[in-house]
Amino acid sequence: MKKALITAVVAVLLTACGSSDSGSDTLRVGTLSDSKPNAYQENGTFTGFDNELLKAIAQKEGLKLEFVATDFSALLGQVANGTFAIGSSAIAQTEARKKTVGFSEPYNYQALGIAARDTAGITDENSLAGKRIGVVQGTVSDNWLASNAPTAQAVRFPNDAAALSALKTGAVDGAVFDQATAEDYAKNNAGIEVAKSIVTTIPHGFAVKKGDDELANKLNDGIKKVVADGTWLKVHDQFEPTAPVPAEFKPGQ
Repeated sequence: MKKALITAVVAVLLTACGSSDSGSDTLRVGTLSDSKPNAYQENGTFTGFDNELLKAIAQKEGLKLEFVATDFSALLGQVANGTFAIGSSAIAQTEARKKTVGFSEPYNYQALGIAARDTAGITDENSLAGKRIGVVQGTVSDNWLASNAPTAQAVRFPNDAAALSALKTGAVDGAVFDQATAEDYAKNNAGIEVAKSIVTTIPHGFAVKKGDDELANKLNDGIKKVVADGTWLKVHDQFEPTAPVPAEFKPGQ
């Protein structure tokens, strides 16, 4: 009787392990649901430049992905603790972030846009003094505002949607977003304009858990493939047609 019970328990454990192993073939991707055109959700599907590029990379490398929405302020910590295998949301590779997570090779570069109400009198960083300016907490925009307009009143939000809502209602005078996001908001919301665009040399990368070299190498290989065959340019032209194309991302590179 005892032998039969032990055999049954072992069988259950082996079955459970098999289910767990098969589930691990799918990589959970932490992304955003509201950050056009880089990472957002439309009709129940996660899309945007970063996510469509990652899908193309996954197809090249035989990876299965499951996209899950989160706030940017939590994303890197969730990659670090293994909640997500990959972080996808125009993540700038800063030295501070490299202490928390690993990154793929660059697949784009950071550019910022100051979005403002057209009645706010904002033209550039020098005109932000004393004004309420929205930023998403923990982003390059947040750090840029602190460094370049220290006398502005930073109002921090958990995500782009909250910052945009505050801008539309006049709760803030302006906000700093990714350039492509700022342009999209200005295009689709009356009374909002992009006062200034700021180009940086900070690369974007997909975030992975530190030490996960196997996954990072697969992403890097996939990035090379989607650049070489023109997929990168196709996705770029779909989501960010007005942004310049760095030479290294042109087909054949």
